Amino acid sequence: MWYKNGGITKKQTAVLAVAVGVCIANIYYSLPILSAIAKDLGLRESQAGNLPVLSQLGYGLGLLLITPLGDKIERKKLIVILQILLIAVLIAITFIRSLPGLYVSGFLIGLLAVATQVLVPTAAVMAGEKKGNVVGIVYTGLLVGILGARVFSGYIAEWFSWRYIYGISACMMVVTTGAVALVLPKVEPEYHGNYKDLLASSFLQFKRFALLRRLSFLAAFSFGTFCSFWTTLTFHLSLPPFNYHSDTIGLFGFLGIAGVLVSPVFGRWADKYNPARNQLFTVGFIIVSVLLIQLFPYSLIAFIITTVLLDVGQQSTQITSLAQIYTLDETAYSRINTMFMTITFIGGAFGTWVGVKSWMLGGWNLVGWQMLLWACIVMAIAVWGYGASVKK
Repeated sequence: MWYKNGGITKKQTAVLAVAVGVCIANIYYSLPILSAIAKDLGLRESQAGNLPVLSQLGYGLGLLLITPLGDKIERKKLIVILQILLIAVLIAITFIRSLPGLYVSGFLIGLLAVATQVLVPTAAVMAGEKKGNVVGIVYTGLLVGILGARVFSGYIAEWFSWRYIYGISACMMVVTTGAVALVLPKVEPEYHGNYKDLLASSFLQFKRFALLRRLSFLAAFSFGTFCSFWTTLTFHLSLPPFNYHSDTIGLFGFLGIAGVLVSPVFGRWADKYNPARNQLFTVGFIIVSVLLIQLFPYSLIAFIITTVLLDVGQQSTQITSLAQIYTLDETAYSRINTMFMTITFIGGAFGTWVGVKSWMLGGWNLVGWQMLLWACIVMAIAVWGYGASVKK
């Protein structure tokens, strides 16, 4: 049955939220277990640290080349195909024994996990006037997947092996793929041109909307800060005075999940109030969180507070941005989302790379200064956006 503005049910919203969470988690399973992967394959920390970089780069490339197809190909069909291919790669990585194989698998996981960014615009199309609320719920599922991945992978790696993580994930993907196929309606595509013109049209959206450009760069630096923190946190907490194992490091994901549950509130506020003003508040969380761990780099309490504040700030900022860009042009949601999320994940990949390099060159102190610099850039863009909104 084709979907024709009939609204979205609670069951469909729940399936979308769970599906995006299970799918996106595959990119982040590696973060708390980089040391375990390095040890198992005989790699240096810097070599293992490239795995999340490649996954994020693959995700960024998939966003650019694959997700625009959500405006051209029936969305449910595209989602199911991408998830079946991802299941195959997840099975393959459980048998990887070489560095090149690890890198290729990591890249492909990121590339195919862009099914999440076909699911999110699908929720926006079906949501009608409640875009902020529905997108907030679905995006919260995505964030719980990101943060829950760290808890799950930390424990599985500690008690079994890091390879089990991806095998179990493949089984979960089979379940969610079946749920998507059964519960979601067919969403008729809005675009009928060829693929080349479709890609060109994606870049055109970036040129059309100043708001899209501003929010994309804001998201890139905020997500880059977030990724710098979570990648280097594994290395920092595994050393004295903490000396934590992967299961303990993974527990920090619980703190992030608790913080993320607050994020849908900002989605509802974005429907009611000035979202640019809301972002000044949410970005403030990011700056305070980075300052805490820079001032108290060996305090467990500081890291606990920072984990909550950083996740609340990052996810609330992102949800508010999404609620804004989904007001631009309903017929081009996938292409608008493509440009926004491509730039966001390029920022995340670059933030991960810079974070690892900062760690190798100057340890946690240099990582802290790098994150603070990026957080200040985010605040500058947020202030600029608020000024532009007041002038309207």
